Amino acid sequence: MKRKYLHALAALLALLLVGLTPVETRAEMAAVKAEIDLSDQEMTVFVNGWRKYVWPVSTARRGYRTPVGTYRPQRLARMWYSRKYHWSPMPYSVFFHGGYAIHGTTEIRNLGRPASHGCVRLHPDNAKRLFDLIREHGRENVSIVVQP
Repeated sequence: MKRKYLHALAALLALLLVGLTPVETRAEMAAVKAEIDLSDQEMTVFVNGWRKYVWPVSTARRGYRTPVGTYRPQRLARMWYSRKYHWSPMPYSVFFHGGYAIHGTTEIRNLGRPASHGCVRLHPDNAKRLFDLIREHGRENVSIVVQP
């Protein structure tokens, strides 16, 4: 009889452990979450609650700003050119707040320090990875969090 209860208890415990997520409760978890830390100039990407990538970024330099808050991707563009800043190429753009986007950059040497007009710049390979993840999971299942 005790063995029967122990098996039932073990099964219940296993179900509880499977249901736990490392970051958020399942109800509020986005399939993909990109957390951008402005002070560390770093992006952490979570997929289904698990940390998958940590990448250096460049955000707004002095005199400009990167908006802080929680967003969803508004639109994606495999290649975009900035009309405001000399037709600069913005590969794998993920627009999240008006004209602000996460995108690849050719200025890789500046990653890890503020250097942009407000966008979040990534290495082009990482921008493509993020872009593909968003397309795979759907924009409605993606959260972009920009923290001071």
